[in-house]
Amino acid sequence: MAHTSQSLRRGAALLASTVAALGLLTACGNDSPGKSPESVSGTAAPATGGSAGSDTSDTGSAPSGKNTTSSSSQSTGSATSGSGTTTSAASSTRCHTSELSASVGGNNPGAGQENFPIVLTNKSGRTCTVRGFPGAAFVNASGTQLGPDPVRESGSSPATVTLKPGQSAWAGLTFSNPEISGAKTATPAALVVTPPDERDPLKVTWKNGAVPVSGNSSSVRLTVFSAGTGV
Repeated sequence: MAHTSQSLRRGAALLASTVAALGLLTACGNDSPGKSPESVSGTAAPATGGSAGSDTSDTGSAPSGKNTTSSSSQSTGSATSGSGTTTSAASSTRCHTSELSASVGGNNPGAGQENFPIVLTNKSGRTCTVRGFPGAAFVNASGTQLGPDPVRESGSSPATVTLKPGQSAWAGLTFSNPEISGAKTATPAALVVTPPDERDPLKVTWKNGAVPVSGNSSSVRLTVFSAGTGV
């Protein structure tokens, strides 16, 4: 009986050791799969969408979007209120030819000079701007230019003119009186006017007689745009 009890105790001890060993193996097996996803999650986050999903969400979140928009708006606003020469601001607010109508005001002669205002009026429903010199050329009934290109007046300082719907800006068109200067003349059918930074022109019927086209003192000069109609 003593021998049998001793054998049973040894069997029980062996069984306990075996169970403990199996428990350790099972625990090791559970740790291994757990570590593998953690490692993959950390190194392949963009592929799985773990951290990438968080990053994308942050990038597209409202606070980030508002901050970006705010900075952009402040930059554009300060540039516009400062010099008015920022390209992005100018391109976004510039008056386009299709938004303008053109006319030529009455002559304001003086000291042997003929002085006419070229007037651009905002006919659109939005506020826009003009800045600098117009393009201008006298043409005959066939559309052929008469005389050389007008000369831009030296010393002119361009300024941005803001035009609300219905408001106007004017630029000066000046030349010496041909009867005084002795320049050769022609009578245009129209004055072709191109707004600043635009390519499409506007045509205005010319009703003010002969203009100098060649010879001495035949230059036609232009000034930059100012607010108003030049009256």
